[in-house]
Amino acid sequence: RGHSALPTPPRRAGLDPERDTRMSAMMGARLDLAPFLLSPSPSPSRPSPALRLRTSSPTAAAAARTRLLAPRAAAAATAVSAKPAAAAPLSADRSVVRLGLPSKGRMAELTLSLLKSCQLSVRQLNPRQYTADIPQVPNLEVWFQRPTDIVRKLCSGDLDLGIVGYDIISEYAQGNDDLVIIHDALDFGHCRLSLAVPKEGIFDSINTLEDLLNMPQWTEERPMRVVTGFGYVGAKFLKEKGFKHVSFLAGDGALESYPAMGMADAIVDLVSSGTTLRENNLKEIEGGVILESQATLVASKKSLNRREGVLEISHEMLERLEAHLTASGKIMVTANMRGNSAEEVAERVLSQTSLCGLQGPTISPVYCTLDGNVAVDYYAINVVVPQKSLYKSIQQLRSIGGSGVLVSKLTYIFDEETPRWRKLLSELGM
Repeated sequence: RGHSALPTPPRRAGLDPERDTRMSAMMGARLDLAPFLLSPSPSPSRPSPALRLRTSSPTAAAAARTRLLAPRAAAAATAVSAKPAAAAPLSADRSVVRLGLPSKGRMAELTLSLLKSCQLSVRQLNPRQYTADIPQVPNLEVWFQRPTDIVRKLCSGDLDLGIVGYDIISEYAQGNDDLVIIHDALDFGHCRLSLAVPKEGIFDSINTLEDLLNMPQWTEERPMRVVTGFGYVGAKFLKEKGFKHVSFLAGDGALESYPAMGMADAIVDLVSSGTTLRENNLKEIEGGVILESQATLVASKKSLNRREGVLEISHEMLERLEAHLTASGKIMVTANMRGNSAEEVAERVLSQTSLCGLQGPTISPVYCTLDGNVAVDYYAINVVVPQKSLYKSIQQLRSIGGSGVLVSKLTYIFDEETPRWRKLLSELGM
């Protein structure tokens, strides 16, 4: 009973026997690479299943594997032995200046609103894109990023300028000397980073940071547990205040629940009005405010010193922001007043505390025709006053003979040179 010979399968028309052999070799090479991908160190005595996968062309497979792996080995040897290449100059990386802005939330809305008020409207052609521009400032590219990423990318040099909260800079820059704050008070995003503890229990009589420090409960075996999303700033603050037995837990949402659940003893979190703390039976303590924060304009020192256009764009943005913020909350009051001379009218105006203006009132003659001749019977007064003091200022103007009072809103007040610009140049050694 001999085994019957298997019938030879019919060859399909158009196939080349040599090509079939090459295809088998390629398949063998592909399968033979499997142990390098699936098993880091297969045992020689007991090969892995992948190692046992072979085809009828082992010689071709080995040759293919050698051709594929040899360049990798050579590249690895070169990478180990070669010295790192010298860093290219910063100005050679790119020519465009990059500004990072918050991408979402209230902070993003207020940032765009402020820039628009300064005639720096951001143009975003597609709301799904992360890039935009400001037509009034050529060679400036806007990138919408998370606040934490703005700080990280400023530190890495991928952004040159950014608008972000001071709290985020303090936490994520972690004292990086390359970052410099150009404008520290953009007047939005106000909050404070504060330490808070429960109102009751062992904290019932704890009202100051010193009280908290002197609590006998905190030991090496039982440290005070603090939950926060600001581990760097929080730890630095408590260490400087003399706390020795503290354990930090990372958290980024609903931190007020941790003490109530017994997971933490205190929290370090951003506080605006304090309502959320009070509603969750927590209290701030005296001396427990770690930092006050609001939106800032920040830049990379390296970019300011070495990337073309960054210093000039920073100057323009600072001038516009400073002029707009100086004018914010102020109004121009104009009134007419009878008088014999400009000096006499000025004396009366300066006697009123609400009418001193920025440097003083501007007084000019009002010309009229009297008996066919040009004469001066009235003087016009222009004075800048705080908006909250408007009614008081009008009352004082009337009391010294003012009439025909006009009120105008101010958009900009440009100074000779902003002190912040002089400070920046000093920090840059210019």
